[in-house]
Amino acid sequence: MIKRKIKDILKSRLQAFPAVALVGSRQTGKTTLAKSLGGIYFDLEQDGDRLSLDLQWETLIKQDKIIILDEAQESPEVFKKLRGAIDNDRKRNGRFLLLGSVSPYLMKFVSESLAGRMAILELTPFLWSEIPKDRSDNLWFYGGYPDGGILDSKNYPDWQNNYLNLLISRDLPDWGLPAQPQMTNRLMKMLAALNGQNFNASLVGKSLDLSYKTVNSYLDYLEGAFLIRRLQPFYSNLKKRIVKSPKIYWRDSGLLHSINNITSENELLNQPWVGTSWEGFIIEQVINNLKAADKKFEAYFLRTSDQYEIDLVLDFGKEIWTIEVKLTASPNTDDIKKLNKVSDLIAAKKQILISRTNDCIDNGKTVSCNLEWFINNLIQD
Repeated sequence: MIKRKIKDILKSRLQAFPAVALVGSRQTGKTTLAKSLGGIYFDLEQDGDRLSLDLQWETLIKQDKIIILDEAQESPEVFKKLRGAIDNDRKRNGRFLLLGSVSPYLMKFVSESLAGRMAILELTPFLWSEIPKDRSDNLWFYGGYPDGGILDSKNYPDWQNNYLNLLISRDLPDWGLPAQPQMTNRLMKMLAALNGQNFNASLVGKSLDLSYKTVNSYLDYLEGAFLIRRLQPFYSNLKKRIVKSPKIYWRDSGLLHSINNITSENELLNQPWVGTSWEGFIIEQVINNLKAADKKFEAYFLRTSDQYEIDLVLDFGKEIWTIEVKLTASPNTDDIKKLNKVSDLIAAKKQILISRTNDCIDNGKTVSCNLEWFINNLIQD
């Protein structure tokens, strides 16, 4: 079994809090990770497990074992019980581990019943730093879902297609998305075409015959299901007009490729949008590897009206890093000069160009490197 980077952080949070919520999209391995900690497991999507939990509750909360509640948002009544059990013995930590696939639903119950009593972590699909080195070059194409092809290439793209079909026809409607499956499918295909671009809800709404408010509400569900990332613009005191609309990225590159009917890496490399696919992949890996290392930061992009642009701005509070992503094995000095010029506008402490180069250079402030070097040298230190 592949060890997940977040496991040590999860253990630490359980030692510090009475309860922890482990969220993330379906099929990322939340259940496998949770069960590896031991404890008593209940799947709250199953009637039998809900009944068993209810009947054993008073006995269970007196035990020392972790109580694992999978798909906790499916049983809203359990949150009041959790609050009561925690408040009756606030000094006991590591008692409950909640797993959930829909962050808005779970967060609603957490904020209403468990605020201040629970830590929240996200388990993503596999990270570059988690998979065997001989398979890391395939992570961009297949994406990181354990069953999506990265461990067995025969699963792609059937697994991705079935995964999206189930989300569209069953899960998203069950979670409250009011759109018909055909509309959700059209929206997803449009978002795939807009991957890496600034998002204009009004224009998308016109194409779908929906209001911009409806489009944004639908997008909330897709973001809450961990399918889409809305990367917000970075605001500063620049004497330039800043683009204010967010950028849209598919969080898993394998899902993006399958929805665009890409069947091989050679086919991918011939697509006009291949650069934004690589850009989104690197952005996800940077953000998620930083989180798995328990770094605290906010992520943005920067674009001005006169075309000054940075793909990723990381605000750590005390310092800012800027990252530009290039799908090339041979970055040139012009790429570095452009990065430095824009980064200096916001006084970035570190300016990083991530490409597929094998020649990684770090002069302290400016870095040209590949993803592996970035993870090993700038995240793990």
